[in-house]
Amino acid sequence: MSEPFLSSDDYDERAHQLYNDGQYDHAIETLREGLGLYPHAVELHVGMGYARLAREEYVWARRAFEEAVGLDPEHEDALAGLGEVLLKFGERSGAVACFDRILALGFRDDHDLMLQVGRALFREAALDQARRFFEVAITGHPDSAEAAACVGYAAHRLTDEGGALYWLRRALELDAGHAEARIYLANLLYDRGEYEAALFHLERTQPADHFDGLALWRLIELKKSVYRLPDDDPELVPWHHRLDELAGDAAPEDLLLAEIEAMGPDGQLRDPRQLELFGTLLTELQGMKARSGPGDVHRVSTLGGATYVGTWEEIVRQMKDDAAEWARGSLEQYMAAAAHRGRKETGVAIPTTDPESFIRGSADAGLLRILH
Repeated sequence: MSEPFLSSDDYDERAHQLYNDGQYDHAIETLREGLGLYPHAVELHVGMGYARLAREEYVWARRAFEEAVGLDPEHEDALAGLGEVLLKFGERSGAVACFDRILALGFRDDHDLMLQVGRALFREAALDQARRFFEVAITGHPDSAEAAACVGYAAHRLTDEGGALYWLRRALELDAGHAEARIYLANLLYDRGEYEAALFHLERTQPADHFDGLALWRLIELKKSVYRLPDDDPELVPWHHRLDELAGDAAPEDLLLAEIEAMGPDGQLRDPRQLELFGTLLTELQGMKARSGPGDVHRVSTLGGATYVGTWEEIVRQMKDDAAEWARGSLEQYMAAAAHRGRKETGVAIPTTDPESFIRGSADAGLLRILH
Protein backbone atom coordinates (compact mmCIF):
# COMPACT_ATOMS: atom_id res chain seq x y z
CA MET A 1 0.00 0.00 0.00
CA SER A 2 1.46 3.33 -1.03
CA GLU A 3 2.02 6.12 1.45
CA PRO A 4 -0.47 9.02 1.23
CA PHE A 5 0.34 12.57 0.23
CA LEU A 6 3.56 11.84 -1.64
CA SER A 7 4.54 14.74 -3.87
CA SER A 8 5.85 14.35 -7.41
CA ASP A 9 9.31 15.19 -6.04
CA ASP A 10 8.98 12.33 -3.55
CA TYR A 11 8.18 9.90 -6.34
CA ASP A 12 11.04 11.26 -8.42
CA GLU A 13 13.50 10.92 -5.54
CA ARG A 14 12.44 7.34 -4.79
CA ALA A 15 12.63 6.34 -8.45
CA HIS A 16 16.02 8.01 -8.77
CA GLN A 17 17.40 5.99 -5.88
CA LEU A 18 16.02 2.75 -7.34
CA TYR A 19 17.55 3.65 -10.71
CA ASN A 20 20.95 4.26 -9.13
CA ASP A 21 20.70 0.86 -7.44
CA GLY A 22 20.01 -0.80 -10.79
CA GLN A 23 16.43 -1.71 -9.82
CA TYR A 24 14.90 -0.49 -13.07
CA ASP A 25 11.68 -2.51 -12.78
CA HIS A 26 10.88 -1.05 -9.37
CA ALA A 27 11.85 2.42 -10.58
CA ILE A 28 9.36 2.13 -13.45
CA GLU A 29 6.62 0.95 -11.05
CA THR A 30 7.26 3.95 -8.80
CA LEU A 31 7.27 6.36 -11.74
CA ARG A 32 4.09 4.87 -13.18
CA GLU A 33 2.36 5.32 -9.82
CA GLY A 34 3.58 8.89 -9.58
CA LEU A 35 2.47 9.72 -13.12
CA GLY A 36 -0.97 8.38 -12.29
CA LEU A 37 -1.24 11.17 -9.73
CA TYR A 38 0.89 13.83 -11.45
CA PRO A 39 0.59 13.30 -15.23
CA HIS A 40 2.15 16.70 -15.98
CA ALA A 41 5.27 16.22 -13.82
CA VAL A 42 8.13 16.63 -16.29
CA GLU A 43 10.73 15.06 -13.99
CA LEU A 44 8.70 11.84 -13.73
CA HIS A 45 8.48 11.55 -17.52
CA VAL A 46 12.23 12.16 -17.75
CA GLY A 47 12.89 9.52 -15.11
CA MET A 48 10.67 7.07 -16.98
CA GLY A 49 12.63 7.77 -20.16
CA TYR A 50 15.98 6.99 -18.57
CA ALA A 51 14.66 3.87 -16.83
CA ARG A 52 13.27 2.59 -20.15
CA LEU A 53 16.53 3.50 -21.84
CA ALA A 54 18.47 1.49 -19.26
CA ARG A 55 16.28 -1.52 -20.07
CA GLU A 56 16.87 -0.91 -23.80
CA GLU A 57 13.15 -0.31 -24.33
CA TYR A 58 13.81 2.41 -26.85
CA VAL A 59 10.29 2.92 -28.19
CA TRP A 60 8.91 3.46 -24.68
CA ALA A 61 11.92 5.63 -23.78
CA ARG A 62 11.32 7.83 -26.81
CA ARG A 63 7.67 8.25 -25.92
CA ALA A 64 8.54 9.29 -22.35
CA PHE A 65 11.17 11.82 -23.44
CA GLU A 66 8.89 13.27 -26.13
CA GLU A 67 6.14 13.76 -23.56
CA ALA A 68 8.64 15.49 -21.27
CA VAL A 69 9.84 17.81 -24.03
CA GLY A 70 6.23 18.51 -24.98
CA LEU A 71 5.57 19.67 -21.42
CA ASP A 72 8.84 21.65 -21.18
CA PRO A 73 10.70 22.26 -24.48
CA GLU A 74 13.65 23.75 -22.58
CA HIS A 75 14.24 20.90 -20.13
CA GLU A 76 17.91 20.02 -20.62
CA ASP A 77 17.71 16.45 -19.25
CA ALA A 78 14.67 15.70 -21.40
CA LEU A 79 16.47 17.01 -24.49
CA ALA A 80 19.59 14.99 -23.65
CA GLY A 81 17.54 11.83 -23.16
CA LEU A 82 15.57 12.35 -26.35
CA GLY A 83 18.79 12.95 -28.28
CA GLU A 84 20.28 9.76 -26.87
CA VAL A 85 17.29 7.63 -27.82
CA LEU A 86 17.14 9.20 -31.29
CA LEU A 87 20.70 8.00 -31.80
CA LYS A 88 19.46 4.47 -31.09
CA PHE A 89 17.04 4.84 -34.00
CA GLY A 90 19.77 6.14 -36.28
CA GLU A 91 18.28 9.65 -36.37
CA ARG A 92 21.59 11.42 -35.92
CA SER A 93 20.53 14.83 -37.24
CA GLY A 94 17.56 14.94 -34.87
CA ALA A 95 19.75 13.88 -31.97
CA VAL A 96 22.38 16.53 -32.71
CA ALA A 97 19.59 19.13 -32.96
CA CYS A 98 18.51 18.20 -29.42
CA PHE A 99 22.06 18.46 -28.15
CA ASP A 100 22.68 21.77 -29.91
CA ARG A 101 19.47 23.06 -28.34
CA ILE A 102 21.00 22.32 -24.93
CA LEU A 103 24.00 24.48 -25.85
CA ALA A 104 21.74 27.26 -27.11
CA LEU A 105 19.86 27.23 -23.80
CA GLY A 106 23.11 28.03 -21.98
CA PHE A 107 24.08 24.68 -20.46
CA ARG A 108 27.58 24.72 -21.96
CA ASP A 109 29.13 24.92 -18.48
CA ASP A 110 27.21 21.88 -17.18
CA HIS A 111 30.19 19.53 -17.03
CA ASP A 112 28.29 16.31 -16.37
CA LEU A 113 25.69 17.02 -19.02
CA MET A 114 28.30 17.75 -21.69
CA LEU A 115 30.09 14.49 -20.87
CA GLN A 116 26.78 12.60 -20.93
CA VAL A 117 26.00 13.94 -24.39
CA GLY A 118 29.52 13.26 -25.63
CA ARG A 119 29.45 9.68 -24.37
CA ALA A 120 26.06 9.04 -25.99
CA LEU A 121 27.45 10.23 -29.31
CA PHE A 122 30.68 8.26 -28.80
CA ARG A 123 28.78 5.01 -28.15
CA GLU A 124 26.95 5.39 -31.45
CA ALA A 125 30.19 6.20 -33.33
CA ALA A 126 29.24 9.84 -33.98
CA LEU A 127 32.84 10.60 -33.21
CA ASP A 128 33.22 14.09 -34.63
CA GLN A 129 30.20 15.30 -32.68
CA ALA A 130 31.33 13.42 -29.58
CA ARG A 131 34.69 15.15 -29.67
CA ARG A 132 32.94 18.51 -30.07
CA PHE A 133 30.98 18.05 -26.84
CA PHE A 134 33.97 16.66 -24.97
CA GLU A 135 35.89 19.76 -26.03
CA VAL A 136 33.05 21.94 -24.76
CA ALA A 137 33.40 20.14 -21.42
CA ILE A 138 37.17 20.62 -21.21
CA THR A 139 36.87 24.27 -22.28
CA GLY A 140 34.46 24.99 -19.46
CA HIS A 141 36.36 22.85 -16.98
CA PRO A 142 40.05 22.81 -17.98
CA ASP A 143 41.00 20.94 -14.80
CA SER A 144 38.71 17.98 -15.52
CA ALA A 145 40.79 14.85 -16.05
CA GLU A 146 37.71 12.95 -17.21
CA ALA A 147 36.93 15.50 -19.92
CA ALA A 148 40.56 15.51 -21.09
CA ALA A 149 40.56 11.71 -21.25
CA CYS A 150 37.32 11.67 -23.24
CA VAL A 151 38.79 14.09 -25.79
CA GLY A 152 41.74 11.70 -26.04
CA TYR A 153 39.52 8.67 -26.65
CA ALA A 154 37.59 10.48 -29.39
CA ALA A 155 40.77 11.81 -30.97
CA HIS A 156 42.21 8.30 -31.19
CA ARG A 157 39.07 6.91 -32.77
CA LEU A 158 39.24 9.77 -35.29
CA THR A 159 42.83 8.71 -36.12
CA ASP A 160 44.24 11.89 -34.57
CA GLU A 161 47.02 10.04 -32.78
CA GLY A 162 48.90 13.16 -31.80
CA GLY A 163 45.80 14.68 -30.26
CA ALA A 164 45.05 11.44 -28.43
CA LEU A 165 48.53 11.32 -26.93
CA TYR A 166 48.33 14.94 -25.84
CA TRP A 167 44.94 14.69 -24.15
CA LEU A 168 45.56 11.36 -22.45
CA ARG A 169 48.80 12.71 -21.02
CA ARG A 170 46.97 15.85 -19.98
CA ALA A 171 44.37 13.73 -18.16
CA LEU A 172 47.14 12.02 -16.21
CA GLU A 173 48.73 15.36 -15.37
CA LEU A 174 45.40 16.39 -13.87
CA ASP A 175 44.78 13.06 -12.14
CA ALA A 176 47.61 10.55 -11.91
CA GLY A 177 45.13 8.00 -10.58
CA HIS A 178 42.94 8.00 -13.71
CA ALA A 179 43.48 4.31 -14.46
CA GLU A 180 41.30 4.16 -17.57
CA ALA A 181 43.24 6.96 -19.26
CA ARG A 182 46.57 5.40 -18.25
CA ILE A 183 45.64 1.97 -19.65
CA TYR A 184 44.33 3.51 -22.88
CA LEU A 185 47.54 5.51 -23.27
CA ALA A 186 49.64 2.42 -22.58
CA ASN A 187 47.83 0.46 -25.29
CA LEU A 188 48.23 3.32 -27.73
CA LEU A 189 51.98 3.55 -27.03
CA TYR A 190 52.33 -0.22 -27.31
CA ASP A 191 50.68 -0.17 -30.73
CA ARG A 192 53.18 2.51 -31.78
CA GLY A 193 56.05 0.23 -30.77
CA GLU A 194 56.98 2.42 -27.80
CA TYR A 195 57.23 -0.50 -25.39
CA GLU A 196 59.29 1.36 -22.80
CA ALA A 197 56.63 4.02 -22.38
CA ALA A 198 53.84 1.43 -22.42
CA LEU A 199 55.50 -0.51 -19.60
CA PHE A 200 56.04 2.69 -17.63
CA HIS A 201 52.29 3.30 -17.56
CA LEU A 202 51.14 -0.30 -17.18
CA GLU A 203 53.32 -0.75 -14.11
CA ARG A 204 51.45 2.12 -12.51
CA THR A 205 48.13 0.29 -12.62
CA GLN A 206 46.63 -2.35 -10.35
CA PRO A 207 45.02 -5.63 -11.52
CA ALA A 208 41.58 -4.39 -10.43
CA ASP A 209 41.96 -1.37 -12.73
CA HIS A 210 41.70 -3.63 -15.79
CA PHE A 211 38.44 -4.71 -17.40
CA ASP A 212 39.97 -5.91 -20.67
CA GLY A 213 42.57 -8.63 -21.08
CA LEU A 214 44.62 -6.97 -23.79
CA ALA A 215 46.61 -4.61 -21.58
CA LEU A 216 47.06 -7.38 -19.00
CA TRP A 217 48.66 -9.68 -21.56
CA ARG A 218 50.91 -6.88 -22.70
CA LEU A 219 51.97 -6.06 -19.16
CA ILE A 220 52.80 -9.70 -18.47
CA GLU A 221 54.78 -9.96 -21.72
CA LEU A 222 56.75 -6.84 -21.00
CA LYS A 223 57.51 -7.77 -17.39
CA LYS A 224 58.75 -11.20 -18.41
CA SER A 225 60.92 -9.73 -21.14
CA VAL A 226 62.44 -6.89 -19.14
CA TYR A 227 62.89 -8.58 -15.79
CA ARG A 228 63.50 -12.12 -17.14
CA LEU A 229 60.65 -13.50 -15.05
CA PRO A 230 59.51 -17.13 -15.34
CA ASP A 231 55.85 -17.92 -16.00
CA ASP A 232 55.18 -18.74 -12.34
CA ASP A 233 56.99 -15.76 -10.82
CA PRO A 234 55.03 -14.43 -7.80
CA GLU A 235 55.09 -10.92 -9.28
CA LEU A 236 52.93 -12.13 -12.19
CA VAL A 237 50.43 -14.08 -10.09
CA PRO A 238 47.95 -11.24 -9.38
CA TRP A 239 47.92 -10.26 -13.06
CA HIS A 240 47.22 -13.85 -14.14
CA HIS A 241 44.46 -14.04 -11.53
CA ARG A 242 42.85 -10.93 -12.98
CA LEU A 243 43.05 -12.45 -16.46
CA ASP A 244 41.31 -15.57 -15.18
CA GLU A 245 38.56 -13.45 -13.60
CA LEU A 246 37.95 -11.58 -16.83
CA ALA A 247 37.93 -14.77 -18.86
CA GLY A 248 35.39 -16.28 -16.47
CA ASP A 249 33.11 -13.26 -16.85
CA ALA A 250 33.49 -12.97 -20.62
CA ALA A 251 30.61 -13.79 -22.94
CA PRO A 252 31.31 -16.04 -25.96
CA GLU A 253 31.33 -13.07 -28.33
CA ASP A 254 33.92 -11.32 -26.13
CA LEU A 255 36.18 -14.35 -26.29
CA LEU A 256 35.83 -14.41 -30.07
CA LEU A 257 36.84 -10.75 -30.30
CA ALA A 258 39.81 -11.40 -28.04
CA GLU A 259 40.90 -14.24 -30.31
CA ILE A 260 40.68 -11.97 -33.35
CA GLU A 261 42.69 -9.31 -31.50
CA ALA A 262 45.40 -11.87 -30.80
CA MET A 263 45.64 -12.93 -34.43
CA GLY A 264 48.72 -11.93 -36.39
CA PRO A 265 48.86 -10.72 -40.00
CA ASP A 266 49.45 -14.27 -41.20
CA GLY A 267 46.26 -15.50 -39.56
CA GLN A 268 48.14 -17.37 -36.84
CA LEU A 269 47.41 -16.75 -33.18
CA ARG A 270 50.13 -14.92 -31.31
CA ASP A 271 51.43 -16.57 -28.17
CA PRO A 272 51.07 -13.91 -25.48
CA ARG A 273 54.04 -15.44 -23.63
CA GLN A 274 56.37 -15.43 -26.60
CA LEU A 275 59.27 -13.19 -25.64
CA GLU A 276 60.75 -13.11 -29.14
CA LEU A 277 57.97 -10.78 -30.23
CA PHE A 278 59.91 -7.87 -28.85
CA GLY A 279 63.32 -8.58 -30.33
CA THR A 280 66.13 -6.45 -29.05
CA LEU A 281 63.97 -3.38 -28.40
CA LEU A 282 63.41 -4.41 -24.78
CA THR A 283 66.84 -5.62 -23.81
CA GLU A 284 67.95 -2.31 -22.35
CA LEU A 285 64.70 -1.28 -20.70
CA GLN A 286 65.64 -2.10 -17.14
CA GLY A 287 67.13 0.91 -15.44
CA MET A 288 66.34 3.29 -18.30
CA LYS A 289 66.39 7.01 -17.58
CA ALA A 290 63.40 9.30 -17.96
CA ARG A 291 65.32 11.61 -20.27
CA SER A 292 68.34 10.78 -22.35
CA GLY A 293 71.67 12.53 -22.08
CA PRO A 294 72.75 14.90 -24.86
CA GLY A 295 75.31 12.48 -26.26
CA ASP A 296 73.18 9.33 -26.31
CA VAL A 297 72.55 7.58 -29.59
CA HIS A 298 68.96 7.16 -30.77
CA ARG A 299 67.15 5.58 -33.71
CA VAL A 300 64.17 7.19 -35.44
CA SER A 301 62.07 6.07 -38.42
CA THR A 302 59.79 8.20 -40.59
CA LEU A 303 56.46 7.23 -42.10
CA GLY A 304 58.25 6.88 -45.42
CA GLY A 305 60.49 4.15 -44.00
CA ALA A 306 63.71 6.18 -43.63
CA THR A 307 65.74 5.43 -40.50
CA TYR A 308 68.13 7.84 -38.81
CA VAL A 309 70.68 7.04 -36.10
CA GLY A 310 72.66 9.44 -33.91
CA THR A 311 72.20 12.10 -31.26
CA TRP A 312 69.03 14.15 -31.42
CA GLU A 313 70.84 16.94 -33.24
CA GLU A 314 72.55 14.56 -35.66
CA ILE A 315 69.22 12.96 -36.52
CA VAL A 316 67.60 16.32 -37.27
CA ARG A 317 70.59 17.32 -39.40
CA GLN A 318 70.27 14.08 -41.39
CA MET A 319 66.58 14.74 -41.88
CA LYS A 320 67.32 18.29 -43.01
CA ASP A 321 69.98 17.13 -45.46
CA ASP A 322 67.57 14.59 -46.95
CA ALA A 323 65.06 17.38 -47.60
CA ALA A 324 66.64 18.86 -50.72
CA GLU A 325 65.06 22.28 -50.32
CA TRP A 326 66.63 22.66 -46.86
CA ALA A 327 70.09 21.27 -47.57
CA ARG A 328 71.60 24.75 -47.27
CA GLY A 329 69.24 26.07 -44.62
CA SER A 330 69.89 26.22 -40.89
CA LEU A 331 68.71 23.61 -38.44
CA GLU A 332 66.37 26.12 -36.82
CA GLN A 333 64.81 27.08 -40.16
CA TYR A 334 64.26 23.45 -41.07
CA MET A 335 62.61 22.61 -37.72
CA ALA A 336 60.36 25.68 -37.93
CA ALA A 337 59.22 24.82 -41.46
CA ALA A 338 58.70 21.13 -40.67
CA ALA A 339 56.78 22.00 -37.48
CA HIS A 340 54.55 24.40 -39.43
CA ARG A 341 53.84 21.74 -42.06
CA GLY A 342 53.20 19.14 -39.36
CA ARG A 343 50.76 21.46 -37.58
CA LYS A 344 48.77 21.90 -40.79
CA GLU A 345 48.67 18.14 -41.38
CA THR A 346 47.88 16.95 -37.85
CA GLY A 347 46.67 19.95 -35.89
CA VAL A 348 49.36 19.23 -33.28
CA ALA A 349 51.84 21.94 -32.25
CA ILE A 350 55.43 20.68 -32.53
CA PRO A 351 58.05 22.47 -30.41
CA THR A 352 61.22 23.74 -32.09
CA THR A 353 63.20 24.89 -29.07
CA ASP A 354 65.77 22.10 -29.48
CA PRO A 355 66.25 18.93 -31.60
CA GLU A 356 65.05 16.54 -28.89
CA SER A 357 61.81 18.44 -28.29
CA PHE A 358 61.28 18.67 -32.05
CA ILE A 359 61.69 14.90 -32.54
CA ARG A 360 59.54 13.98 -29.54
CA GLY A 361 56.88 16.44 -30.65
CA SER A 362 56.94 15.01 -34.16
CA ALA A 363 56.52 11.52 -32.68
CA ASP A 364 53.55 12.71 -30.59
CA ALA A 365 52.01 14.09 -33.78
CA GLY A 366 52.40 10.67 -35.42
CA LEU A 367 54.88 11.90 -38.04
CA LEU A 368 57.71 9.59 -37.00
CA ARG A 369 58.54 6.87 -34.50
CA ILE A 370 61.29 6.80 -31.89
CA LEU A 371 62.71 3.29 -31.98
CA HIS A 372 65.47 3.75 -29.41
